[in-house]
Amino acid sequence: MGERREKGAEAGTPGLVCVAPVGDRCGEGAIWDAAGGAVFWTDINRFLIHRLDAASGGVRSWFFDEPVVALSLTDRDGTMLVALGSRLILWQPENDRRTDQGFALDGWPRVRLNDGRADPAGRFWVGSMKNNVEPDGESSEAGDGEGTLFRVDAGGAAAVFREGLGIPNTLCWSPDGRFFYTGDTLHNVIRRYDYDAANGTISNETAFFKDFERGLPDGSAIDAEGFLWNCRWGGGCVVRIAPDGTVDRVIDMPALNVTTAVFGGADLTSLYITTARGDRPGDRLAGSLFRLDTAVRGLSENRFRIG
Repeated sequence: MGERREKGAEAGTPGLVCVAPVGDRCGEGAIWDAAGGAVFWTDINRFLIHRLDAASGGVRSWFFDEPVVALSLTDRDGTMLVALGSRLILWQPENDRRTDQGFALDGWPRVRLNDGRADPAGRFWVGSMKNNVEPDGESSEAGDGEGTLFRVDAGGAAAVFREGLGIPNTLCWSPDGRFFYTGDTLHNVIRRYDYDAANGTISNETAFFKDFERGLPDGSAIDAEGFLWNCRWGGGCVVRIAPDGTVDRVIDMPALNVTTAVFGGADLTSLYITTARGDRPGDRLAGSLFRLDTAVRGLSENRFRIG
């Protein structure tokens, strides 16, 4: 599938290109595989993982039997950590081999996993939420108060750090490893915590970015300068947030529901952005994967330590 240079993608947003018009119902979970020169991402509602070859523009997809919500590279070349709605698995794209990692979510299918990412020490942080995906992939209502923030270690042992959440989203660490950021979509807030890398713990919660008027916080990426690039569900934009919590810039997108982002490319200055289909008139490209040339360097992907 070749690159699509759509006027709708570029109008008012220099450097923004639609690179994979795949029509995802809910694109999510983007990660950059530097070794393969590829972006992996998911479609939660169609139970898919996609791979875009950045050089050729070719897209390959794999099917799963339940929602696929988040991905991570691991310390084992050729093996990825995949968060499904119910559990974590280890997956080898080359031969499609799938094995359970060890962590399974209590309460599935009433609740499901959502956004997740490895921390600098190789642990996997992931949130759960009220399940809003039916067995056939149709969407249902989410709900407040049933979400939990977990840290999962090698072998599947898990620790709980926050309960009573709505929809946990955004899991990022500052470049110096001092701070951890996580959002709650339903409460329109991104929180910041002090992060203890040695013990894998968080403390001293503060509201870092709250009540922004354009949509709700979904996934984020963080750059080498410590700025958070937050995707706004229902807001049709990505907002770059300075380390002091002020708005640095707003990037308009040709889709109302903007879901997550990751830095990629040879120099990590390309921001790959996933989107979801919605009902805004004229959103022909909603559900596509986009690339934004930022001239700002991102951070390399953290890797989950399988152990």
